[in-house]
Amino acid sequence: MDEALATARRLFSRLAVTRQRPSERLRTPRPLLTSRVASGRGAMEQPNNTDDVARLDLRFWVALLATAGAAGGLGALMMFVLQQVQHLAYGYRSGSFAAAVDRAPTWRPLLALMVGGVVCGPAWYLLRRRTTGNSDVDDSLWTGSGDLAFPRSLGTGVISEIAVGAGASLGREAAPKLLGAASGSVLARWLRLDPGQCRLLVACGAGAGMGAVYNVPLGGALITAELLLGQLSLPVIIPALVCSAAATVVSWVYLPQTLTYVGVPSMAVHPSQLVFALVVGPIVGLASVVFVRLVGWSSHRQLTGRWVLVGPLAALTVLGLLAMPYPLLLGNGKDLIQLAFVGDLRGGLLALLALTLLKPLATVMCLGSGASGGLFTPVMSTGAVLGLLLGRLWLDVWPGPAVASLVIIVAAAMTGAAMQAPLSALVLVLELTGTTQSILIPMIVATALATGVTRRLDGYSIYSARLPGRPPDQEPVDALHS
Repeated sequence: MDEALATARRLFSRLAVTRQRPSERLRTPRPLLTSRVASGRGAMEQPNNTDDVARLDLRFWVALLATAGAAGGLGALMMFVLQQVQHLAYGYRSGSFAAAVDRAPTWRPLLALMVGGVVCGPAWYLLRRRTTGNSDVDDSLWTGSGDLAFPRSLGTGVISEIAVGAGASLGREAAPKLLGAASGSVLARWLRLDPGQCRLLVACGAGAGMGAVYNVPLGGALITAELLLGQLSLPVIIPALVCSAAATVVSWVYLPQTLTYVGVPSMAVHPSQLVFALVVGPIVGLASVVFVRLVGWSSHRQLTGRWVLVGPLAALTVLGLLAMPYPLLLGNGKDLIQLAFVGDLRGGLLALLALTLLKPLATVMCLGSGASGGLFTPVMSTGAVLGLLLGRLWLDVWPGPAVASLVIIVAAAMTGAAMQAPLSALVLVLELTGTTQSILIPMIVATALATGVTRRLDGYSIYSARLPGRPPDQEPVDALHS
């Protein structure tokens, strides 16, 4: 009996010591329940539960909700600017932009692009001379404190939407992303948030701006976490979800609550799709490397100084001439994606090959001229056309699946590889279409392979390739080339 009591005392003694042992990590603020589970280990032992990003106090949440409102409102404003320019340039109001271009006289796209160049070139030149501060979201978050200059960001966003509305081959999401981030930066300064809180708030604003204008709140949150901060931890995911969802709701005041790509049919599952994904994944990875390298080359040779006065005019004029035989080159590429996703993109293999080559070239030409704009939709549209080209060739070998399913598989893979954010790309495609869950497995396979090939061969993304240069003594050692 005495021996049993002694054993029990030793066990209770060990349990008491275990309960008193502090967690290996601390959380601020501390959980309301201060008692630990029987092991004595803290909840912070789970890696995604660590609080090493930012302190989520009341001031931060107030700033986050205000940032969400600003991101949604300013995103809607940027879409209003875009639509008004498209209406003035092409008579476009709703429906297909490509259809409005087709209805317009032959000379009108060229004139619209030339006027866009005349307006946007001097506007960018004056903005860059008269304003100061950073207006590059990625550079500010990855190499700085997240501080952005709102006047410069607002001007950049407005001019960018005017250029896209005129027909420039750039993405419309850059302006909402930038203004959502800049709003977070302003609020962080006003409320005197610490650097960690500022970076998180700016990243949430950027993802929320993009999520709001595309009506993809989950994708916007993942842009914040996976792409901008590189952390899928709870202290990042929770604010990112709240901010993106709230911004999307605010944007509904003006923007429609509909899918970006409508009429995409449900896809039947077929064994051919999985084999197709295995085959094309590495091919798409190689194509992504080429696209990213072109982006980097044009970004670091971008016209500066007084050349910006004429650079956009020259680039948009050339684009107007190319658009005469290939009108789908105009704009960010949304219509290319829509037509490819629903199976209405006509033309032979040579025409598809021409679009696959010309769309990225048109995009980097616009970037190199000194213009500012996004790359998300141009990349996806290139992937969609490449997917249609490869899909038609594949169906000659193994018929069965709908060609649209093969298009979507390649578009997702191209987007994930070029962004180096595969999870975000997959979720964005699911949210943008609303009907592609059935082919998720081949989408995952192709996206993982393409992203892996791009990472192994090069490692840059369409965002990191555009980062501005740094002095030689500050250049990091690239482990890939050391």
